[in-house]
Amino acid sequence: MSISEKLSERNSGSCELCNAEPATHEYTVSPKNDDSIDNQVALCDTCLSLIDSKEAAHHWRCLEGSIWSPEPAVQALSYRILHNFKEEDWASNLISSVDYDENVIQWGMSAHEVPDVHTDAFGNKLENGDTVVLTQQLNVKGTSFSASKGTVVKKIKLVHDNAGQIEGKINDQVIVILTKYVKKSL
Repeated sequence: MSISEKLSERNSGSCELCNAEPATHEYTVSPKNDDSIDNQVALCDTCLSLIDSKEAAHHWRCLEGSIWSPEPAVQALSYRILHNFKEEDWASNLISSVDYDENVIQWGMSAHEVPDVHTDAFGNKLENGDTVVLTQQLNVKGTSFSASKGTVVKKIKLVHDNAGQIEGKINDQVIVILTKYVKKSL
């Protein structure tokens, strides 16, 4: 595979991670797209083949050089790979030695993020608009009523940034309900 001339020139034709082999691949650092070389890293065959390997710590010692690259894409990818080995002293020390812009760190860590998944008391995935049934009686704070076990709550809304909560309407009032007290209606 060939890489663009501009990307190749950025590191004199060498892999931007190991600097030991010729760069032969354009690697786009997710979640960015490949519309700009600013989102890409020039990689050799070896680095590309080991990029997702958790057993290649010995190879990734080469990041001790690339972590200092002026290119944000190389910084983000180096940070991301080092994070896979953060339990090892050499990687942990290297991570703590750099002072990256917060955007570069977020870009690098985006591959490790797990999206919030709202699930009911039985592990069923909940989505906006689902109908749920309360699995126990709930005292509704700030009101004079309680919601009895078996109450059906239609068209729920997921609470952003809190996978343990949903919003639903009971007695014409929108309330926050803990997901551990509901069962999805199938």
